[in-house]
Amino acid sequence: MYKTLQEECYEANMQLPKLGLVLFTFGNVSAVDRDRAVFAIKPSGVPYEALRPEDIVICDYDARVVAGTMRPSSDTKTHALLYKTWDDIGGITHTHSTYAVAWAQAGMDIPIFGTTHADHTHQDIPCAPVLTDAMIQGDYEYETGNQIFGIFEQKGLSHHEMEMVLLQNHGPFTWGKTAEKSVYNAAVLEEVARMAYLTLQINPETPRIKDTLRMKHYERKHGKNAYYGQGC
Repeated sequence: MYKTLQEECYEANMQLPKLGLVLFTFGNVSAVDRDRAVFAIKPSGVPYEALRPEDIVICDYDARVVAGTMRPSSDTKTHALLYKTWDDIGGITHTHSTYAVAWAQAGMDIPIFGTTHADHTHQDIPCAPVLTDAMIQGDYEYETGNQIFGIFEQKGLSHHEMEMVLLQNHGPFTWGKTAEKSVYNAAVLEEVARMAYLTLQINPETPRIKDTLRMKHYERKHGKNAYYGQGC
C-alpha cells in the first residue's frame, strides 16, 4: 500500500550521504502522501548503507506509526507538526551538515552576501533561538516545530519563500514540494552557509548584497515574470 511512498523516501534519504550532508546515522528525510494523510520517514539509528526501502516507517500527522516494524526517527514529531501546519509541503530534510550546524551553534542567521543565496531566497536564513528549559524537558521534538513557527512569525517570513531554517545549538531543517526538493534545499543551505563563513573570514566587514541585485536574482527564478530555466 505504501511501497511507492517508501521508495520515494528511501531514495531521498540515500542522497544525504552522497551529497556529504550526513555522517553515520545523522539526519533524516521524510515524504508525505497528502491523499492518505501519512508520511514516510527514515527509521531511527539505521546506518544509510544498511537502509532498505521496506525499512521506511509510515506515520500519520500525529506521529503515530501506521505501518512499519521499526521505530521512526527521533525527529518524527517535528516532521509531523510541520506537515500538519504547512499543508502544501511535500518533503522535509534534517541534517547535521558542518557549516549549517556551525551557524546554528553560533546562534546566528546566515547573512545574504551574494547571488547564490539570492537565487534561492531573498532574505537572511533565520536561526531560531534555543528552546526554553520547559520546552526541552517537555515534548521536545514537538516544541522544535513550534520554535520554527515562532521564528517565522517573528520575522514575518513565508515558508514558500524561505524553505530552510536553523535551530540554535541543533542544526538545519529544510522542506519543499517534494522530498527530493527538500534534500536539494539542504544541500543549498550547506553551501550558502559555507560561502558566508568563508566570506567573513576574508573580510569580516563584508556588507550584505545590494537590494537591487538581491531581488533581481530572486525574481528571475521565482517571480511572476521568472525567466530562469526552460519553463514548462
